[in-house]
Amino acid sequence: MRVSVFRKAHFNAAHRLHNPEWDDETNKKVFGKCNNPNYHGHNYNLTVKVTGEIDPRTGYVLDVKILKDIMEEHVLQRFDHKNLNLDTEEFKNLNPTAENIVVVIWNILRQHLDEKLDLTVRLYETERNFVEYPAQ
Repeated sequence: MRVSVFRKAHFNAAHRLHNPEWDDETNKKVFGKCNNPNYHGHNYNLTVKVTGEIDPRTGYVLDVKILKDIMEEHVLQRFDHKNLNLDTEEFKNLNPTAENIVVVIWNILRQHLDEKLDLTVRLYETERNFVEYPAQ
């Protein structure tokens, strides 16, 4: 029996979408307001889905408290109330688009979960705009 377990979290972060290989005009044309040189922020909502077999000893796919702790320690503490461009190693040379952020978070979480568990991460940048990795 494969079951999916979900955990939601929230973090706030600032970023600027910018390609240093382009001139200012091209950056403004492609990224619009998101290219503001003084950055802008989002209230990100994160949903993590872990899928696997139910352990007959515990009745769990994964103890949600363990998932909560992993998310807190390795994602929220790293990104919450940070300027993603300036304060994080992950985005020093990677444009912090929602697409790139969700892949980075997936890679971080993947390291801390049993490989027999499937992982999907959904990141809401706004109420209407969200991304998911891996895409299904």
